[in-house]
Amino acid sequence: MSPSSELDRHDAGLAAQYETFPYPERTPQDESKRLLIGSPSHLREIDYWVFKAKRPRHLPLRVLVAGCGTGDGAIMLATHMARSERVGEVICLDRSSKALSIVKERAAVRNLTNIQYVEGSLNNLTALNLGSFDYIDCCGVLHHLPDPLATLRDLVNHLAPGGGMGLMVYAPYGRTGVYMVQEALQHLAPLQDSPTSRLDIAKRVMRTLPATAWLRMNGNFGDHLSGGDAGLYDLLLNPRDRAYTVPDFLELLDAAGLEASCLMEPARYNPSLFLPDPKLRARLDVLDWKEKAAIAESLTGNMATHVAYVVKKGEEQTPPDFMDEAAIPVMREIPGIELAKQMLPNHTLPFSFGTLVVPIPLPAQARGLLPLIDGSRTVGELADILSSRGVPKDKFWGIWKETFSTLEQLNRVLLQSPA
Repeated sequence: MSPSSELDRHDAGLAAQYETFPYPERTPQDESKRLLIGSPSHLREIDYWVFKAKRPRHLPLRVLVAGCGTGDGAIMLATHMARSERVGEVICLDRSSKALSIVKERAAVRNLTNIQYVEGSLNNLTALNLGSFDYIDCCGVLHHLPDPLATLRDLVNHLAPGGGMGLMVYAPYGRTGVYMVQEALQHLAPLQDSPTSRLDIAKRVMRTLPATAWLRMNGNFGDHLSGGDAGLYDLLLNPRDRAYTVPDFLELLDAAGLEASCLMEPARYNPSLFLPDPKLRARLDVLDWKEKAAIAESLTGNMATHVAYVVKKGEEQTPPDFMDEAAIPVMREIPGIELAKQMLPNHTLPFSFGTLVVPIPLPAQARGLLPLIDGSRTVGELADILSSRGVPKDKFWGIWKETFSTLEQLNRVLLQSPA
């Protein structure tokens, strides 16, 4: 079989998969009782990690969700924009009409009017004449494409000046066991079979999967294994599925003319958090952040994806000084009072990096400080309040520096953009 015909066969299989089993499996009526939250494309993350809290919130935000699937990222971002009265629009692009129909139904339940829908392929993006975008989401897509680099370069060409992207790709070590089962199913459920037939075979394999199978020992796939037919199919039967180590991912970004403004959550890629040995930390201190990130991935072994916010090379901005009295901190999602309740008596915050829980030390005074962060109080106002409670201002600045520096790297406390 020629390379081009093999390419067409896999592409046709991918198209058939997402038309038969739109992913992720979603029920539109559920939108009336919950909003799914994640990264990338959380509005406060975009404001901070892409625009570094410098882009005024009143400016229109034009967004492309490139390969939106059934719409988790698009619905989240469009809802955030509507709730905060942010002007702009979200363009949902996908070649699956079935997936787009689900996004439309979900948006209708939420009465969202800031979404538009385009049926088309990322393999032919330029022909769609979509214009330029301040922000592009491409989550869980690149690793399924025939030429990820070409598509990523095409997306870069659709970025407006100063714009950025949120990306997610699969990572290999946290997906240990997946590719072994995929290889077996290539023989047992060949691509030429119908999607429903292939799924039946995969279910039969999973019912009798040996206890020694690595997939049984891997706890990173709750969303896929409990995600109905679409989740199981996407995990085990996707006809084109590759994974990127941190160095692979950064190399892809570099080749596309991009650089990471952060890997999410940044602390997850800091091996010092789980290597307390002083001699090891001394060796880590002399390494650059890319080497540290690669070490963290190799040692933890549970990173099933990499999420990054990226900008064009040379365009990354410096965020405002969080020690400036006029800076305004904001909780990313969890209210400060709730985050403070999670602190243990020893003043550590148990933080989950996937299946790995790491104790993160915080100042004892963070318990009283976090509930005061409301997205409108300045750092100076926080200092005044704590001063009235007996914390001298000279001591406050040390407390604030440690608290913000730690929780920013956990993606829990960010800075507010100007109105």
